[in-house]
Amino acid sequence: MYPGVFAQQHPDRPAFIMASTGQAVSFADLEGRANQLANLLRAQGLENGDHYSIFMENNDRFIESCAAGERSGLYYTCINSYLKADELAYIINHSESELLVTSAAKLSIATEALAECPKVKQVLVVGGDGATGGDAPGDDRAQDFATAVASFPTTPIDDEALGTAMLYSSGTTGRPKGIVRPLPVQPPAEQLPLFTFLNDLWQYREDMTYLSPAPLYHSAPQAAVNLALRNGATVIVMERFDPVEYLKLIEQYQVTHTQLVPTMFSRMLKLPAEERERYDLSSLEIAVHAAAPCPVQVKEAMIDWWGPIIHEYYGATEGLGFTACNSEEWLAHRGTVGKVMLGDLHILDEEMNPSPPGEPGTIWFKTATPFEYFNDEEKTTESRSADGEMTTVGDVGYVDDDNFLYLTDRKTFMIISGGVNIYPQETENVLITHPKVADAAVFGVPNADLGEEVKAVIQPMPGVAGDDELTAELLVFCNENLSRQKVPRSIDYEAELPRLPTGKLYKRQLRDRYWGEGQNRIVGS
Repeated sequence: MYPGVFAQQHPDRPAFIMASTGQAVSFADLEGRANQLANLLRAQGLENGDHYSIFMENNDRFIESCAAGERSGLYYTCINSYLKADELAYIINHSESELLVTSAAKLSIATEALAECPKVKQVLVVGGDGATGGDAPGDDRAQDFATAVASFPTTPIDDEALGTAMLYSSGTTGRPKGIVRPLPVQPPAEQLPLFTFLNDLWQYREDMTYLSPAPLYHSAPQAAVNLALRNGATVIVMERFDPVEYLKLIEQYQVTHTQLVPTMFSRMLKLPAEERERYDLSSLEIAVHAAAPCPVQVKEAMIDWWGPIIHEYYGATEGLGFTACNSEEWLAHRGTVGKVMLGDLHILDEEMNPSPPGEPGTIWFKTATPFEYFNDEEKTTESRSADGEMTTVGDVGYVDDDNFLYLTDRKTFMIISGGVNIYPQETENVLITHPKVADAAVFGVPNADLGEEVKAVIQPMPGVAGDDELTAELLVFCNENLSRQKVPRSIDYEAELPRLPTGKLYKRQLRDRYWGEGQNRIVGS
Protein backbone atom coordinates (compact mmCIF):
# COMPACT_ATOMS: atom_id res chain seq x y z
CA MET A 1 0.00 0.00 0.00
CA TYR A 2 0.95 3.67 -0.04
CA PRO A 3 0.30 6.50 2.45
CA GLY A 4 -1.65 8.37 -0.22
CA VAL A 5 -4.18 5.54 -0.33
CA PHE A 6 -4.82 5.81 3.39
CA ALA A 7 -5.14 9.58 3.04
CA GLN A 8 -8.23 8.80 0.96
CA GLN A 9 -9.56 5.78 2.85
CA HIS A 10 -8.80 6.93 6.40
CA PRO A 11 -8.00 10.66 6.15
CA ASP A 12 -8.33 11.35 9.89
CA ARG A 13 -6.27 8.41 11.11
CA PRO A 14 -3.04 9.61 12.78
CA ALA A 15 -0.07 8.86 10.56
CA PHE A 16 2.29 9.87 13.34
CA ILE A 17 2.17 11.37 16.81
CA MET A 18 5.00 13.34 18.39
CA ALA A 19 5.62 11.74 21.78
CA SER A 20 6.53 14.80 23.87
CA THR A 21 3.61 16.99 22.78
CA GLY A 22 0.97 14.52 21.62
CA GLN A 23 0.70 16.43 18.33
CA ALA A 24 -0.94 14.16 15.77
CA VAL A 25 -0.60 14.50 12.00
CA SER A 26 -3.25 12.63 10.03
CA PHE A 27 -2.66 10.70 6.83
CA ALA A 28 -4.56 13.40 4.93
CA ASP A 29 -2.37 16.15 6.39
CA LEU A 30 0.84 14.18 5.78
CA GLU A 31 -0.19 13.57 2.18
CA GLY A 32 -0.91 17.25 1.54
CA ARG A 33 2.26 18.46 3.24
CA ALA A 34 4.47 15.96 1.39
CA ASN A 35 2.92 17.02 -1.91
CA GLN A 36 3.55 20.70 -1.17
CA LEU A 37 7.22 20.05 -0.56
CA ALA A 38 7.45 17.84 -3.67
CA ASN A 39 6.00 20.69 -5.71
CA LEU A 40 8.54 23.09 -4.19
CA LEU A 41 11.39 20.71 -5.05
CA ARG A 42 10.27 20.63 -8.67
CA ALA A 43 9.97 24.43 -8.70
CA GLN A 44 13.59 24.63 -7.55
CA GLY A 45 14.57 22.56 -10.61
CA LEU A 46 15.23 19.22 -8.89
CA GLU A 47 14.49 16.43 -11.35
CA ASN A 48 14.59 12.64 -11.13
CA GLY A 49 17.90 11.45 -9.71
CA ASP A 50 18.88 14.79 -8.16
CA HIS A 51 19.82 15.16 -4.50
CA TYR A 52 18.77 17.13 -1.43
CA SER A 53 19.62 16.81 2.27
CA ILE A 54 17.83 16.87 5.63
CA PHE A 55 19.71 17.98 8.77
CA MET A 56 17.59 18.25 11.88
CA GLU A 57 16.43 16.58 15.05
CA ASN A 58 13.24 14.48 15.20
CA ASN A 59 10.35 16.90 14.66
CA ASP A 60 6.93 17.10 13.05
CA ARG A 61 8.34 17.99 9.60
CA PHE A 62 10.96 15.25 9.31
CA ILE A 63 8.72 12.52 7.90
CA GLU A 64 7.20 14.73 5.20
CA SER A 65 10.69 15.93 4.27
CA CYS A 66 11.52 12.32 3.39
CA ALA A 67 8.11 11.56 1.87
CA ALA A 68 8.48 14.39 -0.65
CA GLY A 69 11.59 12.75 -2.06
CA GLU A 70 9.92 9.34 -2.10
CA ARG A 71 7.30 10.64 -4.54
CA SER A 72 9.48 12.87 -6.73
CA GLY A 73 12.19 10.49 -7.91
CA LEU A 74 14.89 12.14 -5.80
CA TYR A 75 17.71 10.94 -3.61
CA TYR A 76 17.39 12.46 -0.16
CA THR A 77 20.20 12.31 2.39
CA CYS A 78 19.26 12.38 6.07
CA ILE A 79 22.33 13.66 7.91
CA ASN A 80 23.37 12.83 11.46
CA SER A 81 22.02 15.77 13.47
CA TYR A 82 24.99 15.62 15.87
CA LEU A 83 27.60 16.50 13.25
CA LYS A 84 29.74 19.62 13.39
CA ALA A 85 29.73 22.25 10.65
CA ASP A 86 32.72 20.92 8.71
CA GLU A 87 31.32 17.37 8.77
CA LEU A 88 27.93 18.64 7.62
CA ALA A 89 29.46 20.66 4.79
CA TYR A 90 31.37 17.60 3.59
CA ILE A 91 28.21 15.52 3.22
CA ILE A 92 26.15 18.32 1.64
CA ASN A 93 28.85 18.91 -0.96
CA HIS A 94 29.76 15.27 -1.50
CA SER A 95 26.11 14.30 -2.04
CA GLU A 96 25.70 17.15 -4.55
CA SER A 97 22.63 18.34 -2.64
CA GLU A 98 20.83 21.30 -4.17
CA LEU A 99 18.50 22.01 -1.24
CA LEU A 100 18.79 21.63 2.53
CA VAL A 101 16.00 21.15 5.05
CA THR A 102 17.15 22.07 8.56
CA SER A 103 15.62 23.38 11.78
CA ALA A 104 15.86 26.45 13.96
CA ALA A 105 17.66 24.31 16.55
CA LYS A 106 20.35 23.38 14.02
CA LEU A 107 20.44 26.63 12.05
CA SER A 108 23.66 28.01 13.52
CA ILE A 109 25.58 24.85 12.57
CA ALA A 110 23.89 24.73 9.17
CA THR A 111 24.69 28.39 8.48
CA GLU A 112 28.36 27.82 9.24
CA ALA A 113 28.43 24.77 6.96
CA LEU A 114 26.55 26.49 4.14
CA ALA A 115 29.33 29.02 3.75
CA GLU A 116 31.21 26.14 2.09
CA CYS A 117 28.25 24.81 0.06
CA PRO A 118 27.75 26.95 -3.05
CA LYS A 119 25.63 24.37 -4.90
CA VAL A 120 22.74 24.63 -2.42
CA LYS A 121 19.98 26.77 -3.94
CA GLN A 122 17.58 27.00 -1.01
CA VAL A 123 17.50 26.27 2.72
CA LEU A 124 14.19 25.49 4.43
CA VAL A 125 14.16 26.09 8.19
CA VAL A 126 11.67 24.24 10.35
CA GLY A 127 10.78 26.55 13.23
CA GLY A 128 9.38 23.98 15.62
CA ASP A 129 6.26 26.08 16.22
CA GLY A 130 5.41 26.20 12.54
CA ALA A 131 7.06 29.56 11.78
CA THR A 132 10.29 31.47 12.25
CA GLY A 133 8.81 34.80 11.25
CA GLY A 134 9.73 34.87 7.58
CA ASP A 135 13.23 34.57 6.22
CA ALA A 136 15.66 32.88 8.58
CA PRO A 137 18.82 34.76 9.56
CA GLY A 138 22.35 33.81 8.65
CA ASP A 139 22.14 32.87 4.97
CA ASP A 140 20.27 34.63 2.17
CA ARG A 141 19.16 31.23 0.82
CA ALA A 142 17.32 30.39 4.06
CA GLN A 143 13.55 30.68 4.41
CA ASP A 144 11.03 29.49 6.94
CA PHE A 145 9.80 26.02 5.93
CA ALA A 146 6.08 26.70 6.50
CA THR A 147 6.22 29.99 4.63
CA ALA A 148 8.09 28.47 1.69
CA VAL A 149 5.69 25.57 1.10
CA ALA A 150 2.46 27.46 1.81
CA SER A 151 1.95 28.69 -1.77
CA PHE A 152 2.34 25.25 -3.33
CA PRO A 153 -0.57 22.89 -4.04
CA THR A 154 -1.35 19.92 -1.80
CA THR A 155 -1.97 17.78 -4.88
CA PRO A 156 0.66 15.40 -6.32
CA ILE A 157 3.24 16.58 -8.85
CA ASP A 158 2.49 15.58 -12.45
CA ASP A 159 5.49 13.28 -12.85
CA GLU A 160 5.50 11.29 -9.60
CA ALA A 161 8.23 8.64 -9.41
CA LEU A 162 9.77 6.56 -6.67
CA GLY A 163 12.62 8.24 -4.82
CA THR A 164 14.80 6.80 -2.09
CA ALA A 165 17.26 7.66 0.64
CA MET A 166 20.97 7.98 -0.07
CA LEU A 167 22.40 7.65 3.41
CA TYR A 168 25.96 7.94 4.60
CA SER A 169 27.92 5.52 6.73
CA SER A 170 28.32 6.70 10.32
CA GLY A 171 31.95 7.71 9.84
CA THR A 172 32.98 6.02 13.09
CA THR A 173 36.14 4.69 11.40
CA GLY A 174 36.81 7.38 8.80
CA ARG A 175 35.12 9.74 6.36
CA PRO A 176 31.42 8.84 5.90
CA LYS A 177 30.57 7.25 2.56
CA GLY A 178 27.38 7.85 0.58
CA ILE A 179 25.56 4.64 -0.23
CA VAL A 180 23.71 4.95 -3.51
CA ARG A 181 21.55 2.32 -5.18
CA PRO A 182 20.08 2.28 -8.68
CA LEU A 183 16.71 4.01 -8.65
CA PRO A 184 14.15 2.08 -10.69
CA VAL A 185 11.69 4.02 -12.80
CA GLN A 186 8.40 3.14 -11.12
CA PRO A 187 5.50 4.81 -9.31
CA PRO A 188 6.05 5.68 -5.65
CA ALA A 189 3.21 3.33 -4.67
CA GLU A 190 5.42 0.40 -5.72
CA GLN A 191 7.83 -0.16 -2.87
CA LEU A 192 11.31 -1.66 -3.24
CA PRO A 193 11.53 -5.47 -2.80
CA LEU A 194 13.49 -5.12 0.45
CA PHE A 195 10.48 -3.48 2.12
CA THR A 196 8.22 -6.35 1.10
CA PHE A 197 10.71 -8.77 2.65
CA LEU A 198 10.89 -6.79 5.93
CA ASN A 199 7.12 -6.41 6.02
CA ASP A 200 6.69 -10.19 5.99
CA LEU A 201 9.56 -10.83 8.42
CA TRP A 202 8.31 -8.45 11.13
CA GLN A 203 4.58 -8.99 10.51
CA TYR A 204 3.71 -5.35 9.88
CA ARG A 205 0.01 -4.69 9.34
CA GLU A 206 -2.51 -1.86 9.15
CA ASP A 207 -3.83 -2.03 12.73
CA MET A 208 -0.41 -1.97 14.43
CA THR A 209 1.13 0.91 16.38
CA TYR A 210 4.86 1.47 15.96
CA LEU A 211 7.03 3.24 18.55
CA SER A 212 10.18 4.87 17.14
CA PRO A 213 12.66 5.86 19.90
CA ALA A 214 15.66 6.56 17.64
CA PRO A 215 16.80 9.43 15.41
CA LEU A 216 14.97 9.43 12.09
CA TYR A 217 18.17 10.25 10.19
CA HIS A 218 19.39 6.68 10.74
CA SER A 219 18.66 3.95 8.20
CA ALA A 220 16.95 1.46 10.53
CA PRO A 221 14.30 3.72 12.11
CA GLN A 222 13.79 5.50 8.81
CA ALA A 223 13.04 2.21 7.03
CA ALA A 224 10.81 1.02 9.88
CA VAL A 225 8.77 4.23 9.96
CA ASN A 226 8.45 4.22 6.16
CA LEU A 227 7.23 0.62 6.25
CA ALA A 228 4.72 1.28 9.04
CA LEU A 229 3.24 4.23 7.17
CA ARG A 230 2.98 2.19 3.96
CA ASN A 231 0.87 -0.25 5.98
CA GLY A 232 -1.40 2.53 7.22
CA ALA A 233 -0.18 2.12 10.79
CA THR A 234 0.28 4.90 13.34
CA VAL A 235 3.84 5.82 14.33
CA ILE A 236 4.76 7.31 17.71
CA VAL A 237 7.92 9.41 17.28
CA MET A 238 10.07 10.08 20.34
CA GLU A 239 12.08 13.27 20.02
CA ARG A 240 14.76 11.60 22.14
CA PHE A 241 14.97 8.36 24.04
CA ASP A 242 14.19 8.28 27.74
CA PRO A 243 13.80 4.81 29.28
CA VAL A 244 10.89 5.63 31.59
CA GLU A 245 9.06 7.67 28.94
CA TYR A 246 9.54 4.83 26.45
CA LEU A 247 7.83 2.34 28.78
CA LYS A 248 5.07 4.84 29.50
CA LEU A 249 4.39 5.32 25.78
CA ILE A 250 3.99 1.58 25.22
CA GLU A 251 1.16 1.53 27.76
CA GLN A 252 -0.35 4.85 26.67
CA TYR A 253 -0.63 4.00 22.96
CA GLN A 254 -0.86 0.20 23.22
CA VAL A 255 2.25 -0.13 21.08
CA THR A 256 2.57 -3.41 19.18
CA HIS A 257 5.87 -3.00 17.28
CA THR A 258 9.12 -1.20 18.02
CA GLN A 259 12.82 -1.17 17.14
CA LEU A 260 15.66 -0.38 19.55
CA VAL A 261 19.42 -0.54 19.98
CA PRO A 262 21.21 -2.45 22.76
CA THR A 263 22.15 0.66 24.74
CA MET A 264 18.43 1.32 25.16
CA PHE A 265 18.02 -2.20 26.57
CA SER A 266 20.82 -1.52 29.04
CA ARG A 267 19.34 1.77 30.19
CA MET A 268 15.93 0.21 30.80
CA LEU A 269 17.38 -2.77 32.64
CA LYS A 270 19.25 -0.45 35.00
CA LEU A 271 16.06 1.35 36.04
CA PRO A 272 14.83 0.63 39.58
CA ALA A 273 12.52 -2.38 39.65
CA GLU A 274 9.48 -0.27 40.57
CA GLU A 275 9.92 1.87 37.42
CA ARG A 276 10.41 -1.15 35.15
CA GLU A 277 7.30 -2.84 36.52
CA ARG A 278 5.04 0.22 36.64
CA TYR A 279 3.76 0.06 33.05
CA ASP A 280 1.66 -2.48 31.17
CA LEU A 281 3.73 -3.77 28.24
CA SER A 282 1.39 -6.61 27.28
CA SER A 283 0.45 -5.00 23.92
CA LEU A 284 4.00 -5.49 22.59
CA GLU A 285 4.18 -8.16 19.89
CA ILE A 286 7.55 -7.61 18.21
CA ALA A 287 10.62 -5.70 19.40
CA VAL A 288 13.42 -5.59 16.84
CA HIS A 289 17.00 -4.66 17.60
CA ALA A 290 20.15 -4.16 15.55
CA ALA A 291 22.77 -1.45 14.77
CA ALA A 292 25.25 -2.54 17.46
CA PRO A 293 26.25 -5.80 19.18
CA CYS A 294 24.06 -6.80 22.12
CA PRO A 295 25.80 -8.43 25.11
CA VAL A 296 24.43 -11.91 25.78
CA GLN A 297 23.56 -11.10 29.39
CA VAL A 298 21.61 -8.01 28.34
CA LYS A 299 19.55 -9.88 25.77
CA GLU A 300 18.86 -12.74 28.14
CA ALA A 301 17.57 -10.25 30.70
CA MET A 302 15.33 -8.58 28.09
CA ILE A 303 13.80 -11.90 26.99
CA ASP A 304 13.19 -12.79 30.64
CA TRP A 305 11.41 -9.44 31.07
CA TRP A 306 9.48 -9.07 27.81
CA GLY A 307 9.17 -12.69 26.75
CA PRO A 308 10.19 -14.27 23.41
CA ILE A 309 9.11 -11.29 21.28
CA ILE A 310 12.59 -9.94 20.58
CA HIS A 311 13.92 -10.22 17.03
CA GLU A 312 17.47 -9.40 15.96
CA TYR A 313 18.97 -8.70 12.59
CA TYR A 314 22.31 -7.80 11.09
CA GLY A 315 22.57 -5.83 7.90
CA ALA A 316 24.78 -2.92 6.92
CA THR A 317 23.25 0.22 5.41
CA GLU A 318 24.93 -0.86 2.19
CA GLY A 319 22.43 -3.72 1.92
CA LEU A 320 25.10 -6.36 1.26
CA GLY A 321 23.14 -9.08 2.98
CA PHE A 322 20.80 -9.70 5.85
CA THR A 323 20.69 -12.16 8.74
CA ALA A 324 17.93 -12.49 11.33
CA CYS A 325 16.75 -14.59 14.24
CA ASN A 326 13.80 -14.68 16.62
CA SER A 327 14.04 -15.22 20.36
CA GLU A 328 13.74 -18.99 20.17
CA GLU A 329 16.55 -19.24 17.63
CA TRP A 330 18.73 -16.88 19.64
CA LEU A 331 18.21 -18.83 22.88
CA ALA A 332 19.37 -21.96 21.06
CA HIS A 333 22.40 -20.06 19.68
CA ARG A 334 23.16 -17.41 22.29
CA GLY A 335 25.08 -14.47 20.85
CA THR A 336 24.10 -15.06 17.24
CA VAL A 337 22.80 -12.34 14.93
CA GLY A 338 20.90 -14.95 12.94
CA LYS A 339 20.95 -16.96 9.76
CA VAL A 340 21.34 -15.50 6.28
CA MET A 341 18.06 -14.48 4.69
CA LEU A 342 19.37 -12.22 1.91
CA GLY A 343 22.70 -12.43 0.11
CA ASP A 344 25.33 -15.16 0.03
CA LEU A 345 27.57 -15.13 3.13
CA HIS A 346 31.28 -15.99 3.18
CA ILE A 347 33.73 -15.82 6.11
CA LEU A 348 37.23 -15.40 4.69
CA ASP A 349 40.72 -15.11 6.16
CA GLU A 350 43.38 -12.58 5.10
CA GLU A 351 44.25 -14.73 2.06
CA MET A 352 40.57 -14.80 1.02
CA ASN A 353 40.27 -18.47 1.96
CA PRO A 354 37.16 -19.76 3.78
CA SER A 355 37.44 -19.82 7.57
CA PRO A 356 36.24 -23.03 9.24
CA PRO A 357 33.18 -22.93 11.55
CA GLY A 358 34.00 -21.13 14.77
CA GLU A 359 37.03 -19.33 13.32
CA PRO A 360 36.64 -15.53 12.92
CA GLY A 361 37.23 -13.94 9.55
CA THR A 362 36.09 -10.97 7.52
CA ILE A 363 32.41 -11.08 6.58
CA TRP A 364 31.83 -10.95 2.84
CA PHE A 365 28.56 -11.13 0.93
CA LYS A 366 27.69 -11.77 -2.65
CA THR A 367 25.57 -8.67 -2.56
CA ALA A 368 21.82 -8.95 -2.13
CA THR A 369 21.19 -5.46 -3.53
CA PRO A 370 23.57 -3.53 -5.81
CA PHE A 371 25.16 -0.36 -4.47
CA GLU A 372 28.13 1.96 -4.93
CA TYR A 373 29.79 4.54 -2.74
CA PHE A 374 28.66 7.79 -4.30
CA ASN A 375 31.44 9.73 -6.02
CA ASP A 376 34.04 7.37 -4.53
CA GLU A 377 35.18 4.74 -6.99
CA GLU A 378 38.24 3.99 -4.84
CA LYS A 379 36.19 3.08 -1.74
CA THR A 380 33.78 1.06 -3.86
CA THR A 381 36.69 -0.92 -5.30
CA GLU A 382 38.27 -1.40 -1.86
CA SER A 383 35.03 -2.89 -0.53
CA ARG A 384 34.88 -5.57 -3.20
CA SER A 385 36.80 -8.74 -3.85
CA ALA A 386 39.26 -8.87 -6.75
CA ASP A 387 36.70 -10.52 -9.01
CA GLY A 388 34.06 -7.98 -8.00
CA GLU A 389 31.62 -10.67 -6.85
CA MET A 390 31.76 -10.07 -3.09
CA THR A 391 31.58 -7.00 -0.84
CA THR A 392 32.53 -6.23 2.76
CA VAL A 393 32.24 -3.33 5.20
CA GLY A 394 35.05 -4.74 7.35
CA ASP A 395 33.02 -6.57 10.00
CA VAL A 396 34.56 -9.68 11.54
CA GLY A 397 32.61 -12.75 12.58
CA TYR A 398 32.19 -16.50 12.35
CA VAL A 399 29.49 -19.10 11.74
CA ASP A 400 28.71 -22.11 13.88
CA ASP A 401 27.96 -25.64 12.70
CA ASP A 402 24.32 -24.67 12.14
CA ASN A 403 25.30 -21.69 9.96
CA PHE A 404 24.28 -19.06 12.50
CA LEU A 405 26.42 -15.91 12.24
CA TYR A 406 28.19 -14.32 15.22
CA LEU A 407 29.82 -10.87 15.10
CA THR A 408 33.26 -10.49 16.64
CA ASP A 409 34.10 -6.83 15.94
CA ARG A 410 35.00 -4.34 13.26
CA LYS A 411 38.28 -5.25 11.59
CA THR A 412 39.45 -1.67 12.12
CA PHE A 413 39.21 -2.03 15.90
CA MET A 414 41.07 -5.31 16.27
CA ILE A 415 43.91 -5.04 18.81
CA ILE A 416 47.19 -6.79 18.03
CA SER A 417 49.04 -7.24 21.33
CA GLY A 418 52.22 -9.30 21.33
CA GLY A 419 51.08 -10.96 18.11
CA VAL A 420 47.70 -11.96 19.57
CA ASN A 421 44.52 -10.72 17.88
CA ILE A 422 42.05 -9.31 20.43
CA TYR A 423 38.55 -8.19 19.53
CA PRO A 424 37.50 -5.51 22.05
CA GLN A 425 33.77 -6.05 21.63
CA GLU A 426 33.88 -9.02 24.02
CA THR A 427 35.47 -6.89 26.75
CA GLU A 428 32.94 -4.10 26.14
CA ASN A 429 30.09 -6.59 26.42
CA VAL A 430 31.35 -7.70 29.83
CA LEU A 431 31.94 -4.20 31.19
CA ILE A 432 28.51 -2.88 30.18
CA THR A 433 26.85 -5.50 32.38
CA HIS A 434 28.51 -4.15 35.55
CA PRO A 435 25.92 -2.22 37.61
CA LYS A 436 28.22 0.80 38.00
CA VAL A 437 28.97 1.13 34.24
CA ALA A 438 26.70 3.21 32.00
CA ASP A 439 28.79 2.78 28.85
CA ALA A 440 32.15 1.33 27.84
CA ALA A 441 34.65 1.59 25.00
CA VAL A 442 37.65 -0.70 24.60
CA PHE A 443 40.47 -0.25 22.08
CA GLY A 444 44.19 -0.63 21.62
CA VAL A 445 46.73 1.97 22.74
CA PRO A 446 50.49 2.06 22.14
CA ASN A 447 52.74 -0.30 24.12
CA ALA A 448 56.49 -0.23 23.48
CA ASP A 449 56.93 -3.99 24.02
CA LEU A 450 53.64 -5.47 22.81
CA GLY A 451 52.76 -2.97 20.05
CA GLU A 452 49.34 -2.40 21.60
CA GLU A 453 47.65 -2.97 24.92
CA VAL A 454 43.98 -3.06 25.91
CA LYS A 455 42.56 0.24 27.18
CA ALA A 456 39.03 0.76 28.55
CA VAL A 457 37.27 4.10 28.79
CA ILE A 458 34.22 4.02 31.05
CA GLN A 459 31.19 6.25 31.54
CA PRO A 460 30.12 5.54 35.15
CA MET A 461 26.49 5.42 36.19
CA PRO A 462 25.11 8.68 37.63
CA GLY A 463 26.41 9.27 41.13
CA VAL A 464 29.30 6.81 40.72
CA ALA A 465 32.84 8.20 40.96
CA GLY A 466 35.39 7.14 38.35
CA ASP A 467 38.26 6.57 40.76
CA ASP A 468 40.89 4.01 41.77
CA GLU A 469 38.36 2.09 43.81
CA LEU A 470 36.07 1.63 40.82
CA THR A 471 39.03 0.69 38.63
CA ALA A 472 40.05 -2.05 41.04
CA GLU A 473 36.48 -3.35 41.17
CA LEU A 474 36.15 -3.41 37.38
CA LEU A 475 39.50 -5.16 36.86
CA VAL A 476 38.47 -7.89 39.31
CA PHE A 477 35.16 -8.20 37.44
CA CYS A 478 36.95 -8.49 34.07
CA ASN A 479 39.40 -11.08 35.39
CA GLU A 480 36.47 -13.17 36.59
CA ASN A 481 34.78 -13.10 33.18
CA LEU A 482 37.55 -12.79 30.56
CA SER A 483 40.77 -14.49 29.57
CA ARG A 484 43.85 -12.59 30.74
CA GLN A 485 44.83 -10.98 27.42
CA LYS A 486 41.35 -9.42 27.04
CA VAL A 487 41.43 -7.69 30.43
CA PRO A 488 42.20 -3.94 30.21
CA ARG A 489 45.63 -2.93 31.44
CA SER A 490 44.23 0.47 32.42
CA ILE A 491 40.89 2.25 32.70
CA ASP A 492 40.08 5.92 32.14
CA TYR A 493 36.79 7.70 32.80
CA GLU A 494 34.64 10.12 30.82
CA ALA A 495 31.46 11.92 31.83
CA GLU A 496 29.88 10.75 28.56
CA LEU A 497 31.15 8.59 25.72
CA PRO A 498 30.66 9.82 22.14
CA ARG A 499 27.88 7.36 21.32
CA LEU A 500 25.05 8.37 19.02
CA PRO A 501 21.41 7.55 19.81
CA THR A 502 21.64 5.06 16.94
CA GLY A 503 23.89 2.92 19.14
CA LYS A 504 27.04 3.72 17.18
CA LEU A 505 30.10 4.55 19.24
CA TYR A 506 32.57 7.06 17.83
CA LYS A 507 35.45 5.01 19.17
CA ARG A 508 37.86 6.60 16.72
CA GLN A 509 37.51 9.94 18.55
CA LEU A 510 38.58 8.29 21.80
CA ARG A 511 41.37 6.22 20.31
CA ASP A 512 42.90 9.13 18.41
CA ARG A 513 43.66 10.87 21.71
CA TYR A 514 46.03 8.06 22.66
CA TRP A 515 47.70 7.58 19.27
CA GLY A 516 48.10 11.22 18.32
CA GLU A 517 50.13 11.73 15.17
CA GLY A 518 53.01 9.39 16.00
CA GLN A 519 54.62 7.06 13.49
CA ASN A 520 52.99 4.04 15.10
CA ARG A 521 49.52 5.40 14.39
CA ILE A 522 47.23 2.55 13.35
CA VAL A 523 43.88 4.29 13.19
CA GLY A 524 42.01 2.92 10.16
CA SER A 525 40.05 4.82 7.59
